[in-house]
Amino acid sequence: MANYVFGIDIGGTTVKMGLLDKEGNIVDKWEIPTRKENGGKNILPDVAAAIDSKLKEKSIDKSDVIGIGVGVPGPIDDNGVVHCAVNLGWGEFNVNEELKKLTGLTTKAGNDANVAALGEAWKGGAKGYSSVVMVTLGTGVGGGVIINGKIVAGANGAGGEIGHLHIEDNEERECGCKNHGCLEQYASATGISYLAGKHLEKWNKETVLTKADLSAKAVFDGVKAKDALCIEIAEEFGKYLGKGLAIIASIINPEAFVIGGGVSKAGTVIMDYVLPNFNKYVFSGAKECKMVLATLGNDAGMYGAAKMVM
Repeated sequence: MANYVFGIDIGGTTVKMGLLDKEGNIVDKWEIPTRKENGGKNILPDVAAAIDSKLKEKSIDKSDVIGIGVGVPGPIDDNGVVHCAVNLGWGEFNVNEELKKLTGLTTKAGNDANVAALGEAWKGGAKGYSSVVMVTLGTGVGGGVIINGKIVAGANGAGGEIGHLHIEDNEERECGCKNHGCLEQYASATGISYLAGKHLEKWNKETVLTKADLSAKAVFDGVKAKDALCIEIAEEFGKYLGKGLAIIASIINPEAFVIGGGVSKAGTVIMDYVLPNFNKYVFSGAKECKMVLATLGNDAGMYGAAKMVM
């Protein structure tokens, strides 16, 4: 019986690679550059070469490898077909078939946010839960949906794009997706900075916030210091995110939400503003939902990719 599995998380700058045993213990992990030139045509050959090199280094035969799991930043369907991964320069092609051709190993690819959600459900903050929604609060808002231990990719691989849930009718600014009033315009790191600038303009009392630093970190550091303006900003952020998660919970009914991404580094203080709004808006049948912080950081995709192919 095969004993090893590779977990690969392809990012816009680096490819995070992990060799794990079948229990999910990391044997080795490393990174290689993501070579995006020429439509990203070198990315998968580079991954294949790195895998072959690691197998030689560890004296592991390919027959002892379960397969390769891959997280990709873009919509990807259950068959491994990427429809478009703009950050990598990829158009439409089948990742599963291409990497299997290069390595001879079974390959299973999925969207990076969905894969990270699976990682957190397997070995991270949502360990022990089989139905989980992961919310990543970074430059944008990403998401991944796991039901009964399986990724929900949707018909075109766009399942879990919770950042583009419409949450505000009165918004003139355009989101990156070309719509208006998306959740990520208020709940992402850049969204929090936008809210901070808007509130600071009208504020005429003392505050720790400055125009030079309106980052999410500055806002939540201010909340911890009991700054009145920062608390006001956090309350608006919490209204949007709490309401958005309530809508998702009423449809998915997960056991837990796991909150990750750069904003989550503020810690449990985030929950103080999200939970009251979540409880206010959620359908009563979906109320018993836990909210936990992600714990795997940048390794979540690697763990999830390994679990996916297993």
